[in-house]
Amino acid sequence: MIGSGGIGGVLAAAAHAAGHEVTLCVRTPFDRLTVETPEGTGEVPAAVVTDPGAVGPVDWVLLTTKVQDVPSAAGWLQRLDDGRAPIAVVQNGVEHRQSVAGMGLRGPVLPALIYVAAERVRPGHVVRRSPVTVQVEAGPVGERFAELISGGPLTVRTTGDFRTAAWRKMLTNLGPNPITALTLRRLDVLADPDVQELCAGVLAEAVEVARAEGAELTQADAKQVLADYIEKFPPTNGTSMLYDRIAGLPTEHEHITGALVRAAAAHDLPVPLNKTLLTLMRALRPTKLPAV
Repeated sequence: MIGSGGIGGVLAAAAHAAGHEVTLCVRTPFDRLTVETPEGTGEVPAAVVTDPGAVGPVDWVLLTTKVQDVPSAAGWLQRLDDGRAPIAVVQNGVEHRQSVAGMGLRGPVLPALIYVAAERVRPGHVVRRSPVTVQVEAGPVGERFAELISGGPLTVRTTGDFRTAAWRKMLTNLGPNPITALTLRRLDVLADPDVQELCAGVLAEAVEVARAEGAELTQADAKQVLADYIEKFPPTNGTSMLYDRIAGLPTEHEHITGALVRAAAAHDLPVPLNKTLLTLMRALRPTKLPAV
């Protein structure tokens, strides 16, 4: 498991629960991984290593870093890639294969999406607030991944249209992520009618771009995403961009909102609301802030 943030911690716990030995590849060492869940809190007996040379052959590699951190994982990937072990790229955005392109990887790359409310509150301590759904590209490697890690609170689904799946997941990130990061509020911010209107406009723009990119989405998908956030998710939940901003870390805006704006430009589509959010996100400076 390359990366020990919220996603890495959740997947490490799921892999251990499925009976696998887990090694966490990290930059900042910690003594143990603790995962707090609605079902209870427990420690995951995973090995924690900081040196790529300390890891032997593995059966699977799961890359769970943020997209902007992938270059810093190159040493791990090149060490662990033996041409046999599949590499599951579990990321936000629509650039899964592009993010590892140019590294000369020989093993099969499996793009993966994850739906979960998870937060790393400190190194080695992750809080999971919801069940977990992972969506992977259909095919033999995807089927093997589903068999590898499914069970308990985690469900793995395969899809024959990963492009549409990835853009649908983008919709869940494009509105709430930058809005919560900019306002320093959790999902309770979506109770504000003006914020709802802004979010609806952001997602409406995104659907048109997604369709131009070949995704089978409609404006009904955008409306459903916003409705789900308002009706199904606790207002105390946050987003990955909010958590990163609080922690003083770079956010994924260039690979979420930025990817949308770049795709819109390629198709000559106007996305003024998304461009405004991107401009504001770019203007932020990483500074550790009090928790909200």
